[in-house]
Amino acid sequence: MTTRNDTPALLLALSLFVPATGCGEDTAGDTDGSTDSSTGEDPTTASDPTVASDPTVASDPTTASDPTTDTDPTTDTDPTTDPDSSGTDPSGDTDTDTGAESFSMTLLHINDHHSHLEADAFDFDVSGLKLNAEATAKGGGVDEVEVTYGGMPMLAALFDELAAENENVVKIHAGDAITGTLYYSLFGGEADAAMMNEICFDMFALGNHEFDDGDMGLARFLDFLAESDCGTPVIAANVVPGEDSPLADGYIEPYVVRDIGGEQVGFIGINIAQKTMVSSMPDEGTMLIDEVETAQQYIDELTGMDIDKIVLVTHYQYAQDLELAAALTGVDVIVGGDSHTLLGGEGLTNLGFQVGGDYPTEVTNMDGDPVCVVQAWEYAHLLGELHVEFDQAGVVTGCEGSPRLPFDAESFGYEFVDQLGEDSDALLVGDDITTVAEALQSSPELVPMVADGDAMTVLTGFQGQVAKLEQTVIGSMGEQLCLERFPGQGQSGDIDCTAACYEHGSQIADVVAAGFLSVTPTADFAIQNAGGVRVTVDVGDYTIADGYTLLPFSNTLVTLELTGSEIRQALEDGLSNHLDDDGSTGSYPYAAGLRYDVDASAAEGSRISNLEGNPRLEGAWMPLVDDTVYIVVTNSFIAQGFDGYDAFGVAYDAGLYIDTFTEYAQGWIDYVELATPVMLADETSTQVYIGRDGCNHDTQDDCTGY
Repeated sequence: MTTRNDTPALLLALSLFVPATGCGEDTAGDTDGSTDSSTGEDPTTASDPTVASDPTVASDPTTASDPTTDTDPTTDTDPTTDPDSSGTDPSGDTDTDTGAESFSMTLLHINDHHSHLEADAFDFDVSGLKLNAEATAKGGGVDEVEVTYGGMPMLAALFDELAAENENVVKIHAGDAITGTLYYSLFGGEADAAMMNEICFDMFALGNHEFDDGDMGLARFLDFLAESDCGTPVIAANVVPGEDSPLADGYIEPYVVRDIGGEQVGFIGINIAQKTMVSSMPDEGTMLIDEVETAQQYIDELTGMDIDKIVLVTHYQYAQDLELAAALTGVDVIVGGDSHTLLGGEGLTNLGFQVGGDYPTEVTNMDGDPVCVVQAWEYAHLLGELHVEFDQAGVVTGCEGSPRLPFDAESFGYEFVDQLGEDSDALLVGDDITTVAEALQSSPELVPMVADGDAMTVLTGFQGQVAKLEQTVIGSMGEQLCLERFPGQGQSGDIDCTAACYEHGSQIADVVAAGFLSVTPTADFAIQNAGGVRVTVDVGDYTIADGYTLLPFSNTLVTLELTGSEIRQALEDGLSNHLDDDGSTGSYPYAAGLRYDVDASAAEGSRISNLEGNPRLEGAWMPLVDDTVYIVVTNSFIAQGFDGYDAFGVAYDAGLYIDTFTEYAQGWIDYVELATPVMLADETSTQVYIGRDGCNHDTQDDCTGY
């Protein structure tokens, strides 16, 4: 069976440089690459508390689903074993009845960094700042500059700065650390673990993409994570590894209890269940159980231990976190992930970022008590800083904070046109730098930051191998091709792209499907799930690295024999997976050689209408014939029935498929070389989209959401 994310053969041919990892230590001396990347460390070391698990871990993972399991809280609050806890009573007294009128703590958190380790950039309008710099050799003001922001080295520095400024600090990663860029394709999680260990998280909650390479792939990543002195515990209360799973040997705990300033606080991990089981690759026998029931089970266990301050660290999506809070008793804070939601205020909106709610969002639990819900967007762009205050009874009395987006305040680039009319890049100098930096800081979320030197050194060690692929230009993009999942969803986080994809959905997914059809001469049509395409593609030169960033998973191109009615059912399956079964929005179907209308407000099985085909885009568009057999090329992941594509799975299991063994990223790269410059698809697969609320995106310009 084809797996989703094994390292591509092209990349395996490269000689990997394997730097040592550490927690803020100089590791440059250990670069012999002796680590066995096929297995990581001996998995038995992962259960050794001196190597892989923080002594604050409070439960035996073999009893994770047993509600009768109890834990002695005194085993996990010795301040000498928890150097990352702030304000701990040196005596080791962990009596929660301190008599204090209130207690406060600061949670610093990220989620969904998806192997995005380097800084990114956004364009900032400076037309009103009257800079001295000129845009051309003939004069004229600079209207826009490029701002470098985020990335793990800057985040590491920001984590350190905020930890020093606050008391009772806890550092949290809410899942989906891996898969998404060449850093994962090349290093299988080692680079991610090394950068995470520069921050030294107090806990890491599993996300769905942690299972993209099966249980063994996750175990290898967690072995890398355990190589430093950080001892980051891994929490996921509703993940129950199978008996034969490599994860069964002490890798995962349901929760941790931290002694913070003399108060015990419980942190419970929750991973999104259905999405992980259907859209990722956990081993057979490994189960993810109900999120709400599991959360309440462990809240009750902790409150039974007289722990009255409960934080859920979830990879469950922002909207579902709000529902989760309302469905539970005893919960105080939810630090979430998975939906890549940017929370914040007007400062971010004014910069062109799409904000999905307030930071923090305050709701109430079943007890009627306040719950603070936060999330920190994606791709190491920023971190969340949440301050929570409790009364003596452990009830939240206030929460405040903000996302903190670190940016380089010393270097701003802009485009300059020389005397010959040639475009070039230039940097602001002198007072212009100060002017732009001060303007950016008028947005309270933006923080000037210098990258942490140790983290930068570690990252540099990995960059050499990545650079080999980044330097190979294979073609160009003739126009921007925006990423989206459902039309108008706003998942891309870019206001302009949300608008561009409002009527017909993902531009880049349609073009990828066209590429797959082009390089697969036996196929009539191509279908690609939205979630398998990962980034917006910008105008300009295109490299091999860009291709693997766009399509980072190790899928191959597979052709399936399907009747017209089965193709219709497959499209319905992709919609139903999310709309009916709470699966990923990434299952939305895009295609080449097929076009159709979608009504998301219609009943299951009747959402696709006006379905037409044009085999290989070489003839006329005609309705599909129900009993005619066609050949559909798709990726091996959904070909096997994942992401809810049951109709594909039936054909696959019946042997009605051919695996071309062409990696889908390589197929795309071949297409880019042939079709340069790559442009928008001639025909959108989604012709008309009606949202879940019945709003027609084709005829109404004021539909909200999807």
